Amino acid sequence: MAIDYPDRNSDEMRGSPLTRDVLETDPVDQFERWYREAEEVNEMPEAMTLATVDADGLPDARMVLMKGVDAEGFRFFTNYDGVKAGQIGANPYAALVFNWPELARSVRIRGQVERLAPEESDAYFNSRDRASQIGAWASPQSRALEGGREELERNTRQAEQRFEGQEVVRPEHWGGFLVRPDQVEFWQGRRARLHDRFRYSREVTGWRIDRLAP
Repeated sequence: MAIDYPDRNSDEMRGSPLTRDVLETDPVDQFERWYREAEEVNEMPEAMTLATVDADGLPDARMVLMKGVDAEGFRFFTNYDGVKAGQIGANPYAALVFNWPELARSVRIRGQVERLAPEESDAYFNSRDRASQIGAWASPQSRALEGGREELERNTRQAEQRFEGQEVVRPEHWGGFLVRPDQVEFWQGRRARLHDRFRYSREVTGWRIDRLAP
């Protein structure tokens, strides 16, 4: 079945101008400023695309949730036995994309990935609600469920019984990753598709900022 996609009016992608003089010198500071503005209009501004490459050089991508950002980089949590973690183990680089259409903005990040310290993964795991903690034990992430949904529900019941009357501890196969940015690009939609794009590139002496053609 053929699907026709209409060409959107360029005014639909129009946003406020983004100029060099208003940019922060550090991309994380700039990201945090944009993120706070996105929180006001977007129900889930922390949603991001995580792109990785497997051992054969084939790309993959999925949606995950950012669970923290600071001067070190961007954090997310997952099952260490899952596909994405395996790909990161084979090639410890990743790309992230945030898209906030309400503001006609997106942010792209590229950088190295490393596991968080167990203590940091423990701290976040302990902040989750109990049902999500049980889910981390119940789900063999990315694996085929030979027993269908019933297998997943059986795993959940077993995990609930295991931790009945006690705190749920973090499983060793679950934890966090940190993406340390080497490049960060800020995209601001403008009329006639003449968008504003600025790329931060990490250098020995700090961050270089270049305006890119749209």
